[in-house]
Amino acid sequence: MRPIRLDMSGFTVFRDDTMVDFTDADYFALVGPTGSGKSTVLDAITFALYGTVPRWGGARGIANALAPSAVEAKVRLVFESAGDRFVATRVVRRDGRGNVKTAGAGLQLMPPGFDVTKLDTGMDLDDLGEVLAGTPAEMDEAVLGAVGLPYEQFTSCVVLPQGQFADFLHAKPAVRQQILINLLGLRVYEDVQQRAVARERTATDKLSVIDQQLAGLADATDEAVETAERHLTRMRELTAAVEESMPGLRAARAAEAEAAAARDALDAELRALGSVRTPEGISEIAGATAAARVSATEAADEVRTAEEREEKVRGELAAAGDAGSLKLALDRHAELERLLGQEEWFAGEVQVAEVEFKDAQAGAELAHSAHLGATQLLEQARLDYTEAQRIDKAAALRAHLAAGDHCPVCEQTVTTVPPMPEGSAVREAEATGKAARAAAEVAESGWKQRDAVARKLEGNLERKRAQHEHHLSRLAEVRGVVAGSPGVPALERQLAEIGTLQRKLDQAGVAVRTAREAQRRAQAAAHQAEERERTAWRTFDGARDLVARFAPPPAERDDLAAAWATLVDWARGEHRSRAAAREQAQAAVAATHEATVHAYATVAALFTAAGVTPPPRAREGSGESDLIRAAAVAATTAEGDWRKIADLRDRARGLTGQRMTLQRDGRVAKALAGHLRANNFERWLLEEALDLLVDGASRILRELTGGQYDLIHEKGEFSVIDHHDAGLRRGVRTLSGGETFQASLALALALSEQLAGMSTTAASLESIVLDEGFGTLDAATLDVVAATLENLAARGDRMVGVVTHVNALAERVPVRFEVTKDARSAHVERVGL
Repeated sequence: MRPIRLDMSGFTVFRDDTMVDFTDADYFALVGPTGSGKSTVLDAITFALYGTVPRWGGARGIANALAPSAVEAKVRLVFESAGDRFVATRVVRRDGRGNVKTAGAGLQLMPPGFDVTKLDTGMDLDDLGEVLAGTPAEMDEAVLGAVGLPYEQFTSCVVLPQGQFADFLHAKPAVRQQILINLLGLRVYEDVQQRAVARERTATDKLSVIDQQLAGLADATDEAVETAERHLTRMRELTAAVEESMPGLRAARAAEAEAAAARDALDAELRALGSVRTPEGISEIAGATAAARVSATEAADEVRTAEEREEKVRGELAAAGDAGSLKLALDRHAELERLLGQEEWFAGEVQVAEVEFKDAQAGAELAHSAHLGATQLLEQARLDYTEAQRIDKAAALRAHLAAGDHCPVCEQTVTTVPPMPEGSAVREAEATGKAARAAAEVAESGWKQRDAVARKLEGNLERKRAQHEHHLSRLAEVRGVVAGSPGVPALERQLAEIGTLQRKLDQAGVAVRTAREAQRRAQAAAHQAEERERTAWRTFDGARDLVARFAPPPAERDDLAAAWATLVDWARGEHRSRAAAREQAQAAVAATHEATVHAYATVAALFTAAGVTPPPRAREGSGESDLIRAAAVAATTAEGDWRKIADLRDRARGLTGQRMTLQRDGRVAKALAGHLRANNFERWLLEEALDLLVDGASRILRELTGGQYDLIHEKGEFSVIDHHDAGLRRGVRTLSGGETFQASLALALALSEQLAGMSTTAASLESIVLDEGFGTLDAATLDVVAATLENLAARGDRMVGVVTHVNALAERVPVRFEVTKDARSAHVERVGL
């Protein structure tokens, strides 16, 4: 992995938009005072790829990504790996409750020749190339495929922690062993050992279950399968034998059925002939029908006689006149007498009303005259009051005038001022006006009351006159109605005659209804008698139809009793002739039944010989299909038993194979767990890893020191061989500061190569950045360190970067990124090539 460009915004100390261009920076230094943000640049690279950095203590420290008071942080890294160019982006936001979460993450494969300066135009993520990951969850796998290193190995191979490998160089063997276990991931073998123990335990548990299952399948042997197969063969042979014996059984059963059918036919004929018997009361039915018909004829004659009598009375009543008209004429005579008696009373009422009205009208006119006089007095009082007001106003002006003044009214010179009047004319006029108003109100009230009484009496007079006129009009109308009447006595005699005829008519109607009811009863009795006779003939016809197939003699339809006697005598003779034939048919049935029983016993013997219980004797009449079904069921059951025992045997064989496999897997897992549990295996792995590490570090150290030093180890302790001092062997603690840095750097590079070899993907180790504490080195050691880094960069196989605030070292690096910090944000400026 080789960084090309890094963009930051709101990330820790880089609040403002900051861009770091690593193009052509094969050997660079991040320089600046302590705390300016140099290491934060490396943190941004790691965060863009993996979402966390070593200093945060894991993913929970993501809140450290936000600059103080910032709500969003964005980091974008363009890098090359194995010839391809990628861009990784991560965005962190703080929500309204103060929680900080990753809001977006993505990895794109950029097209060849893509100009990174286009990123400054605000391009969208979708415009940067093929999307390899679009969510934080997809980033881990995508970054591993692009970089080739997981997070732990990246922070050990590319971005090296401060001082860790110098500690590794000087550490005691036990501490160094633990470091190798952590860095090389040798704990995987401990996991393998634990999984092997779990597999052994699982295999043991499964073996226990299989042993229990095999114990339940102890009877599922090859011998049991052979026995079941032989039984199946016998059942199939039984089925074939039963089917072969069925024709004889069918013939015997058919013969028995035919004989039984003939006997049953004779039984049916005997029952039909024996059922022909003369019903009771046949001789009385014909006589009852004739008597009912005579009664119905007599009742019809009675109805005609009553109807003729009623019609005669009805004609007499119609000739006598209308009773309603006669009653109406009598009512008019009574009304005339009443109206004549009221004539004098109505006239008197009108005269009284006229006198009362005239008196009230005269009183109203007198009250109206008094009201007019009071009104005139009130109007004069109002005029006097106005004049009094004028006099009082003049008197009021007079009080302010003197002889020789100009009058304010006439504008003339006043020669003499008249004396002031005594009292107030307005008060006197006001008292007079109040008295006049009271008198006018009393007069008006009296006039209105008398006028109302007069109007009421006038209305009463008009009503009395209208009633009198209506009375006279009705009197004239009634006189006109009774003018041609024969008189009250004649009308009463005629009305009495009509009442007598009406009573006779009512009596005649009752007689008609009584006769008709008797006729209905007689007709119903006749219909009932006729229906009984028809029913008797239908019964006869039904009995005759039951034996019609035996050709009974013809019947005379005019004599029911004779017809029944002839049919009964004939049926008795036919019954006697068939009784003997029925005894012969019963004997034939018994003989054929014995043959059927013998045939059934022959088939049952086949079942017994095969060891199968035959169907019960009670089912003999159900047909030969039951025997075939019983044999087929026996064969099917035998086949099912054979298949079941065969399946159980096959299952036992499979479980036996599984048991052998589980035993083998359990032994392997147990052996592997035992080997991995032993310290010798882990010690051997660590020694092998340390040998490879020292070999690689020694090769690199010879290059860095111009062939002066080789790195060796013995019993976990590191030493160097100084070829410039006759191959002298020296402990690493005797090395100077510069030599220690060279040895530590060689170990770091070798370890990164070993870690890359252990990666599951093709790691691309195209850069290494050392975040070391160079400020503790003296000038001579610092010079050795600088020369070592220059030699490492000169190899040309990877980008080399250092983080330092030592100017003497920074000045020897061709490309420098100066990191500064003000009160708001940190800044990065590229200096050099």
